Order: sequence, then C-alpha cells, then structure tokens
Amino acid sequence: MPEVQKVVEEKELKEEVVQEAKQIEEAEIDHLPNWIPKTGMGKAIKRGKITSLEELWKMGKVIKEPEIIDYFVHDLQERVLKTGRGKRPFKWVQRMTDSGRRNKYSVMVAIGDNKSFVGLGLGRAKEYGGAIASALRNAKLDIVFVKKGCGSWDCGCGADHSIPVDSYGKSGSVTIILRPAPKGAGIIANNTTRDILELAGVKDVYSSTKGHTKTRSNLAKATFDALRSLSMIKQ
Repeated sequence: MPEVQKVVEEKELKEEVVQEAKQIEEAEIDHLPNWIPKTGMGKAIKRGKITSLEELWKMGKVIKEPEIIDYFVHDLQERVLKTGRGKRPFKWVQRMTDSGRRNKYSVMVAIGDNKSFVGLGLGRAKEYGGAIASALRNAKLDIVFVKKGCGSWDCGCGADHSIPVDSYGKSGSVTIILRPAPKGAGIIANNTTRDILELAGVKDVYSSTKGHTKTRSNLAKATFDALRSLSMIKQ
C-alpha cells in the first residue's frame, strides 16, 4: 500500500506541474497579438516575409525572441523534466545570508511540436513559477530541427519514424548513443530521454548510456546534444 500511495502522490504532483506550465504558456500566447518585434528577424516574420519555422531554420539564423516560436507553433507541447530528488521535479537550493534564509528553484523544461522541432531550457528563480517561465523562454531560444528517417537495417521502410544514423551526445560524465530502430520497436530509453524524443516526434529508437545517469540534468542535456547532432546532418 505505501508504494501505491507513493505512485499516486507522484502522479498528482506531475499533473500539478504540467498544469502550471500550461497556464504560463497560455499567458504568453495571449500576449502574442500585442507582440512588437525587436529584431530584424521578428519584423520580417511579422511582415510575412518568413512564413514557417522550417524556412527560418534553413536560413541558419539565431532566434533571439521566444515569441517567434509561439507565432509559428500553435500546439507547442512542454514537459517539466524531473531533475530533483525524491518526488520533486525541481532542484531547490537554500542559502543562509545576513538577512535570513533564501530559496532558489532550478527547473528544466523540454518543448516540442511532436513532429520535428524540440528545445531544452534551464530556468532559475526565487519562485517556482518564475523558474518554469524562465526555462520555457530559454527552451524556445534553443530549439533545433531534428532530421528523422529510417536508418535501421531491420526495417528500411523509408518512413520518418526513427533517426537516419547513430547519434552521440555528451554532457558532464553522461554519454548517450541513439541508434535507429525498426518500426514498432518504440523508444527504448529512460523516462527523461523518452520525454525529449517524443516531443521531437521520434517514435522508434534504441539508446545506451554511460556515466552518472542519476544526474538527470546532464542526461537531458546529453540527449539534446545527440538530437542537435542530427540537426546538423547535410542532406
């Protein structure tokens, strides 16, 4: 019974975190009609010279305004990745100062359109909601286009359900290898890696890891690094 209660509590906590992230995302989208671009890229998008995120990615430009992502992707999905200990999805740091005890939250968020684009961001703030908002903003500024394909020798269907080649990623002591898998295999990976791959639209992939994978933040960064490598493949 204690294990069942623990699972229920973790599920309720995850639902609360997702709901809070959605509220922050909806608030940002509500302000989109009043968006006044500050960069040349943003102004070009507002004028209609750039019509899609794919076109923007092919130009090789750096995104400096998170509103650009909201402008093109209306069904953006976000997930707060578990990086804390126990049931907490966040890292919580306390520091004693002359004026008293000060808290700081650290949150990691992954975003994606479940098709090809995925981003990862880390946010820190004194309030939990502020940390999520900061992480969402950073994830939108560091979004990549993941090239998909069918690189498995056991399949060869030619569909974009997996990845075209092996991909390597590293962060800290964690190293991850993503390998193409045949259709129907699913995502054979840990929960953190699975969340990021699902947001990128990858349906079938094998993975293997080395290093201290209990440091989930490094595991998430290594996974994102592997996907970034795929985005650099020249067709």
